[in-house]
Order: sequence, then C-alpha cells, then structure tokens
Amino acid sequence: MTTSTSADAKRRNAKSDKPKHLLRTLGASMREYKKESLLAPAFVTIESILEILIPTIMAALIDQGITGGNMNAIVKFGLILLLCSAVSLSCGFLAGRFAAVAAAGFAKNLRHDQFEQVQRFSFTNIDRFSTGSIITRLTTDVTNVQVAFMMMVRMGVRAPIMVVVAWFFSFRISPSISMVFLACVPILAIGLCGLAVLVHPVFERVFHTYDELNNVVDENLQGVRVVKSFNREGYEVSKFDGISRRIFKDFIKAERIMSFNMPLMMLCVYGSMILISWMGADQIVASGNNPAVGLTTGDLTALVTYAMQILMAMMMLSMMFVMVIISQASAERITRVLQEKSTVVDPRNPVRSVADGSIEFDDVTFRYSQDSEKPVLDHIDLDIPSGATIGIVGGTGSAKSSLVQLIPRLYDVSEGSLKVGGVDVRDYDLELLRDQVAMVLQKNVLFSGTIAENLRWGNPEATDEDLRHACRLAQADGFIREFPDGYDTMLEQGGTNVSGGQRQRLCIARALLKKPKILILDDSTSAVDTKTDRSIRAAFRDEIPDTTKIIIAQRVASVQESDMILVMDEGRIMARGTHDELLETCDEYRSIYESQTRSKESRTENQSPNAEGGAR
Repeated sequence: MTTSTSADAKRRNAKSDKPKHLLRTLGASMREYKKESLLAPAFVTIESILEILIPTIMAALIDQGITGGNMNAIVKFGLILLLCSAVSLSCGFLAGRFAAVAAAGFAKNLRHDQFEQVQRFSFTNIDRFSTGSIITRLTTDVTNVQVAFMMMVRMGVRAPIMVVVAWFFSFRISPSISMVFLACVPILAIGLCGLAVLVHPVFERVFHTYDELNNVVDENLQGVRVVKSFNREGYEVSKFDGISRRIFKDFIKAERIMSFNMPLMMLCVYGSMILISWMGADQIVASGNNPAVGLTTGDLTALVTYAMQILMAMMMLSMMFVMVIISQASAERITRVLQEKSTVVDPRNPVRSVADGSIEFDDVTFRYSQDSEKPVLDHIDLDIPSGATIGIVGGTGSAKSSLVQLIPRLYDVSEGSLKVGGVDVRDYDLELLRDQVAMVLQKNVLFSGTIAENLRWGNPEATDEDLRHACRLAQADGFIREFPDGYDTMLEQGGTNVSGGQRQRLCIARALLKKPKILILDDSTSAVDTKTDRSIRAAFRDEIPDTTKIIIAQRVASVQESDMILVMDEGRIMARGTHDELLETCDEYRSIYESQTRSKESRTENQSPNAEGGAR
C-alpha cells in the first residue's frame, strides 16, 4: 500500500511539473540537421503547389482541348501536366529524403543529449528517475517524437498548404460550392480537440506504466540467479503480465477514443462530396455547360479533385494530430530530463589542485530530500589527517555509506561544510576532485570487456606493469594469471563470470590505478577471506602510506589496525578512538567485537580434528 501511494504521489508530481519551453528545449537538439529540417518543408511546399495546379490545368485541357476539339490545346496542356507531375515527383522524393535525415538525426541528438545529461546528474537527480524510466525516455519516447517530427515537416507543411491554396482555387471556380469545405472545419476542429483532451491523460499513464515494465524486466534480469534459485519464475511472470495487462487496457481505451477520428473524417469527406456533386450538377444544368454563363464539366472535375485534395489533407492533419497527441507525452518526459538541473555543479572559479588527503567535517548535516524531517547525517564533526587510516563500523542504516559519499560530492551536504585538503569540496573542479578521491562502492560493478579494459577505467594511460602492480596490491594478480587469457580475459556484463571476492579485488585495483589522495572502501572486502583482507590492508600500509584510507566494514578485524575507528548509529558518530580504546569505552563496539570473536572461535572448534564430533 505504501509503495502504491508513493508511486501515485510521484506520478502526480510528474504531472504537475510540466516542462517549460518544450519546443525550444527539443529544438536545441536539431543542431547540424537544421538545413535538412528547412529543405524538407521547402520541397514539400513546391510539391504541394504543383499538385494544386494540376486540376486547374486538367480543367483547361478538358474544356479547351477535349470539349472544344482543339488538338493543339490537348498537346500543350498535356505537356504542362507531364512537366508539373515530374517536378512534383522529384520534389516529393527530395522532401522525403531530407525529412528522413532530419528526423533520424534529431532522434540521434535527442538520445545523445539525454544520455549526456544523465551522466551529469548527481545521485540526488538519479534518484528522481528510475532506471526503467530513463530507458523508456531514451528509446520509446524518442521514437515517438521522431515519427511525429517526420510527419510535421511533411504532412504538417503539406496539409495546410493543400487546404488553403486548394480552397482558394476552388473559390475562384465556384464561391458557393467552396463554402462546403468551410462548413467541415469547425466540425473537425471541435471533434479532434475533444479527442485530444480525452486521450492525452491515457497516453501519459501508458508511458508511466512502460517505466514500471522496464523496471521489472531490468530487476528480473539483474537478479535472474536469485529468481531461479528460489523458483520464483512464476511469480515474476505474473508480475510482468499484470503490468503488461495494464498497458493493454490503457491502449485499448486510447484506441477506442481515437477510433472516432476516422468516422468523423469520413462523414466530412462523403458529406462534402455529395453536396459538391449535387450543387455542381445543378449549376452545370442551369448554365448549359457554358463557361461564360456558369459551371462547366471541366470546372466540376477540378472541384471534385480539389475536394479530394482538401479532404485528404484534412485526413493527413488528423493522422498527424493523433501522432502529436501520442508524442506530446513523450516530448514532455524527454524535456523533463533535459531540463533537470544537477544538484552538484562546478563553481564559477573552481580550485584546480588538491593539496593533500586531509578531510574535515564541520557540523555537517545531510538529507536526501529537503522535505525530510529527520536528517540522514546529524551534525557531524570530524578531522582526518592526510595519510591516516580510518575505520567505520555500525549497524545497517547507520549512514556509514552516506558519510563517505559526501567526500567526492556524489551528494552535497545540506548544512555545514566538508573540506578536502583544506578547501570546501564545493569549491573544487568536480572532475579534479573525483580524480583525487577513489571510491569502491558496496555494489561492485564491472563492465563487459577485458579485465585490462576494466582496470583502465582507473587510468586510461596505465601501462601493463601499472595494471599488474595495482592488482598485486589488491591481491588480484594471482587469480588473473590463472585465467588462460590473463589480463585479456573477457568479462561478462556486471562481471558475472568471476566470483564476488574476485570482483571486489578487481574494483579495488581499478581504484588504486587512479593514484588518489583519498581511497574509500565501502564494505569492499566483505566477500574475501580474512587472510586476503589482511594482505590487502598490509599492502595499503606499506605501498600507499600517504593516501588517506577510509574503510567501512562489518568485520572488526578489517578495521582494528586503523589509526581511528568511528562507531556510527542513526546518522551520528557515537564513539571514536583506536581499537583498544573503544574496547574499554564503547559497549556497542565491544559487543560487536566479542560476538565476532566468539563466532570465530566456535568455527575453529568445529573444524578442529580433536573437537567432539570431529575426525577420530
């Protein structure tokens, strides 16, 4: 119930937060395709005018050539018709080509601009958009806008020209008959606007449901091993089907509403044709087919052709109208990403060097959301000298990770200040700061590619010897050499073809290649054995003594040799000191240490050959 309420609240907020200057924001992504975007309508205009001229030329051919028995007129107007048709065909081809290039290029730039914008987001910004939502905006939403743009630069230009100019030519032939078309305009306008008002909210809801669907697929594929190990395939399929069924119902509802579009158009088309035929025939009979007195057969032929052109243009407008309604929701969602302002930005005159790895928290308070009543971190004061090793322990939810994520500005402090090298982190060039702070997060992520390619994320210029040295420090060189291809071994997406401990050591090696002034390990050795963990810490102590090291761990053994250990609880530092000092002064730390020590002793006794129940 809580999750549903939260989702509804987010949806309401998204609806109320309509993006501003939508066309201007999207238009900025045209860039190098502006020429094609202008040429396509230009050729459409020429094509449309020529098509409108053809019925008038045909009427002259009928009246002066066929009815008048003048072969020269037939040849003359026939050649003019062929020329107009050829030029119109060429312009139509060029218009289609330029429109396709402009639309595809526009879509390419939209995807690029959104992805680039997401890369600039802080964690706070990313928290506002789910993974599935961003994927939908980069794929389905962009495709909808691309199709709508293609229709607008062709149909959106062609249809109004056809309607206005064709009506002008028909008015010259018969003012009374041409008024039939004007009677259709208010009927279509009222009908189409009514459909738009009804269907737009449905399409908005559909795209939000698409986000949920993509989230479910992403979550399922990421956790497919867990799903299979717990035999939950049936549950996952039913969850997927439930969301898919909602999309189906919403689309059925939208299509049911939009299905009135075509009958409305047909009513106007056939109603107009009947009226034109009746009024035209009446005028021809009254004039005796005499052009000097009234309407002729050629004029009626031209009027019927213009009627079809006008009504077909209206039908094109109707089709484009439907696509624009669909794409409007997509355009708003894309614009919302493009207009999102990162909460972490570079200062106007950034500091471009980090003096050392010293860290100072000065009365720091942090909230993930400004609306939160209770802060995640509450008035933290902490001084860490450069080169020190700091351990952090505490229960789940004690804000250990939140504390260290402020150092490289993954989030910004809500109150107080945080300094690195004696300078507030908000005054640094962001790229420079993050180059000097290497962080191995709880969730270790490797990318598809070779081990060497993954390691060079830390330093693209690293030599093979640099890679091996960093891996020796992280205790990864040994198992890498056991692979047949060594450092050229291909890793699957997420590094799923190596163990959790191997993945952690590769991520540590990748961080070390940055040669940072501050190294943060956020529970990053939990999957390695205690001997390997001890070897990694010894390598840190001997090889990078000037680097400030912050180690978050669940095992006391991982931090007990630290210069200072912090015990955190509910966003506060409840105790600090060395291992021996905390054993004497902090009940919480002593309790953790003793429980882990007893657990270790118990495992040792159970594994001993002389223990009761052991080998005899």
